[in-house]
Amino acid sequence: MTVTSIVPARTGLLIVDLQNDFLHPDGAYARGGQANADIAALPSRLAPLADALRKAGGWVISTQFSLVPGKGGEPFLSPHLKQMRPFLRKGDFAPGSWGHQLVDVLKPADLTVEKVAYSAFYMTRMEWVLRKAGVDTLMVCGIVTNGGVASTVRDAHVRDFVTCVVSDGCAAFSRETHERAIGDLATVATAMSCAEAEALVRSA
Repeated sequence: MTVTSIVPARTGLLIVDLQNDFLHPDGAYARGGQANADIAALPSRLAPLADALRKAGGWVISTQFSLVPGKGGEPFLSPHLKQMRPFLRKGDFAPGSWGHQLVDVLKPADLTVEKVAYSAFYMTRMEWVLRKAGVDTLMVCGIVTNGGVASTVRDAHVRDFVTCVVSDGCAAFSRETHERAIGDLATVATAMSCAEAEALVRSA
């Protein structure tokens, strides 16, 4: 299905994991040498779209990747994450912490949903809050394109949400991976740029 029009009050900009610990120079990923220019550029690129949707009566929804603290505050880490990101430590992505929060440029979010895996729908209240808010159309953006974004888009699609992916509002750790993921999502979502999504909001 190609999305050519929206009802702003029933539309959400779903921002996947644009959090301080991922993006900020003082965050966990920068400390671990994982800073990425394409990812860092996303908030300022998405801000006009978020502002336009807010003004039109739509919803800004932030997912917050979380490392749930166990005994002594030590985070539960899945084996693959521990292997991929050995620099993660106590306090990183902890619920309620500065690093866990949405970056300032995109605040405030109307809805915030914590998640522990790639998809924003896996073991979360995401679908419940979207239904309660009357949201049936999602514009998905954030990081990483082939991980959290792709998993969230596919899960939204199978739940019958009208789904768009904001192609230049997403990024991965390589541009090739990003482009491949956007292409793969074409069967379940309409791809559009930030400018095209903003124009769709303003024309509604």
